[in-house]
Formats: sequence, C-alpha cells, structure tokens
Amino acid sequence: MFILKRQDVEISTIQHPSKDQQIPILKYQGQTFRLISVFGAAQEEDAKILWRDLTDNRGKACVLLEEPDRYSIWGKVRLDQLESDGADHSAGGETSPSSVQACLLLLQAVYIDIEDLLGTRHVGLFQKEITAVFQQWRFPQTDSPDAINHLLTVNPLTGVQVPPWQEHHLNTLLQELFRLGKEHFGNANFTERVMDALQDMPANDRTQFLAWLSHSPIGKVWQ
Repeated sequence: MFILKRQDVEISTIQHPSKDQQIPILKYQGQTFRLISVFGAAQEEDAKILWRDLTDNRGKACVLLEEPDRYSIWGKVRLDQLESDGADHSAGGETSPSSVQACLLLLQAVYIDIEDLLGTRHVGLFQKEITAVFQQWRFPQTDSPDAINHLLTVNPLTGVQVPPWQEHHLNTLLQELFRLGKEHFGNANFTERVMDALQDMPANDRTQFLAWLSHSPIGKVWQ
C-alpha cells in the first residue's frame, strides 16, 4: 500500500482484553494497522522486500513505516476486532504457546550449534547479540541476564511457562535469528539442522507451528 514517515501516522496502544499487555496500533487516514514485523535501520532493503511480498504476492493491506532507527511493517485490521478479541493472526496478533515453544527451540538450537561448531567466543557474542534484539524490540520477560539465560538453556517443552510473546515478537525473533545465524555460520545452511529441533514437539503442535510458519513473513527462509 504505502511507505509512510513517522509524522504521517499516529501510533498508540490499546489494552489487550484478557492479558496484561498493550497492543501497538498505527492509524493513517482513518485506517487502523497492527504491527507485523520490525527491522533495524540498516535493513531497509529487507524491509522493502518483505513489504512488497506481502502486498504484491499475498494480497495483504500493509504499510511500511520509515523511522530514523528502524523500519516496521503494519497490517490493516479493524479496530473493533482488536478491541473485541485482541487477535488477528494475519496482522501480528495472538500466538499459541506451542508457537512460542517452537521459536524457543529454534533459538536454543542455533545457540547450541554455535557453541558446538564455532566455540565459546562465537557463542558469547551471539548471546550479547540476541540480548540486544530482545531489549531493542522490548520482548516481554527478557529484562535480566538470568531471564535470557533461561530462554537459551531451559527446554520449553518441560512444562515451564513460556513468555507471552505476540506474533510480531515471533516474526522479529525468527528474522533476527536467521540474520545472526547466517552471519556466524557464513551461509543459510544451518536452518535445516536447526529445524530438526522441532521433532521434539508433539506432532500436532509441530504441524500447527509449521502451518503458521508457512504464512509468516519470514517463513520462507526457514522452510
């Protein structure tokens, strides 16, 4: 649809109807959009490629917002729908706990692969880089080194409570995880190894996540 500047739009939040969370929304010319994915300031081309794919190939009504420190993609939603159920899966809404578990398994698999194949220097750098991602994009429950170490090391399938991440958090994590993995390994071949970690999930949960991933803006680089 449009490429917009910060002064063109109004950004605010609404309270999630059933959770202690705020849902970011963007308003432009009477239309309402919900956050899908975010990119760093140096990722302009990646942001535009994804935005064009969503609008031209998938028929989604999206805007690309240019800001000094980031680019973000927002998908059109009805405000009454957001307020009534807080969920719109096509535009960055609710996620199931199993999808969060799956993303954590991929995160841990990359972490373990870097440690096993590249050594302690690389894995220490990766931990700093992923911490910066969590902090920059304000992921819930990542506000301490212990919390992040927990996400990197504790099996999310063992009954622990997973963080209440929304769809835009998962899209951002997978996007940044792919970028960091490619930087550390030098190519994208690591994704096939990492995806094997999903075999530990119950079959129904794995199928549900893979179906979500196939429609995710970043899914094609993982599958």
